Amino acid sequence: MTKLKNSILSLLLASIFFTSCNGQTKSEQPTKTVVEQQSFTSKNAKLTKTQGTTEHQNVNRSLQDKAGNLWFGTTGEGVYLYDGKEFTQFTEKDGLSNNSVFSILEDRLGNIWFGTDDGVSRYDGKTISKISFTNGFGTTLSQSPRNSVWSMFQDKRGIIWFGTSQDLYCYDGKSFSRFLDKTNISNNQNLQLKWIQCFLEDSDGTIWIGSGPIANEGVIRFDGKSITASKPNGDGWIRYILKDKNGIIWFGGRGNGNFIYNGKDFTNFTEKVGIGNPVLVDKSGNIWFSGEEKPSTIESNGGVWRYNGKTFKNYNTNDGMSKYFVFSMLEDKDGNIWIGTRNCGLYRYNGQIFEAFSE
Repeated sequence: MTKLKNSILSLLLASIFFTSCNGQTKSEQPTKTVVEQQSFTSKNAKLTKTQGTTEHQNVNRSLQDKAGNLWFGTTGEGVYLYDGKEFTQFTEKDGLSNNSVFSILEDRLGNIWFGTDDGVSRYDGKTISKISFTNGFGTTLSQSPRNSVWSMFQDKRGIIWFGTSQDLYCYDGKSFSRFLDKTNISNNQNLQLKWIQCFLEDSDGTIWIGSGPIANEGVIRFDGKSITASKPNGDGWIRYILKDKNGIIWFGGRGNGNFIYNGKDFTNFTEKVGIGNPVLVDKSGNIWFSGEEKPSTIESNGGVWRYNGKTFKNYNTNDGMSKYFVFSMLEDKDGNIWIGTRNCGLYRYNGQIFEAFSE
């Protein structure tokens, strides 16, 4: 009996070891929580809160996948999938790493990645898997168990970048690596690359990186050989980076407003104050701004703004917009603008009216 128990234990340990060392390959599953689709938290006609969050939580990120589904990540309510008819909610009990979702990405293979307050999860259309930041030898790269994933993007080579509270990681489809461990990259400013908020890859392959709170390293530029940082408007926290139809790159600073880069120089954008940060460039080339957050409140000062390069158009509560501060915007394939706000609010603008899609 003792030999049998020892044999079973050995087989279990071997199985666990094999899974942890091979979890990042395309053909094998990482350590995960398997959840069948019928057990998702809830399905409703509108985005409905089920986790007891307050008005301080928000619809933080949005994405439309290749199939046309819309995804909305929240801080506290997990993530919602909208198929055009109903919202399906994913939470921790469905395998999500954490109910606070800071970033969403669809990779080239069609997997949906969720960057949460406690690591990253991946959805393959059937199950949600919690993915560990491990290298090719199965060694965990994270310095501590809890690691917030604030931003993600996939570059032209197919590499997925993860901006976390601990480090900047890259994933090549098989294993993760720590960006600052690359020996061929110059880092003369000794940048830490923590708390990255946003990415943008320019047409020439330059990768722009927006630093976040605590780190406050400003705008970081990677040209393939070296990383350099600057604070063009004195702001160390960059919340948004967008590129408009003219090739101008827009940067939204958390404390000191907005500035642009024309390919040669940085210039503060001062044509209008009180418009918040640039959050979206739509298909027509309009730039949408969030509106400023009222001091000591969670409400927006004036709703949202649309800028066509010459004039500004304001939309506020008189037009059916929410009173709450805006965090995310998305234009879908039909040209609708989806707006995520505090209080986990979600609104759709069809070019004529605003309609609430949350309750």
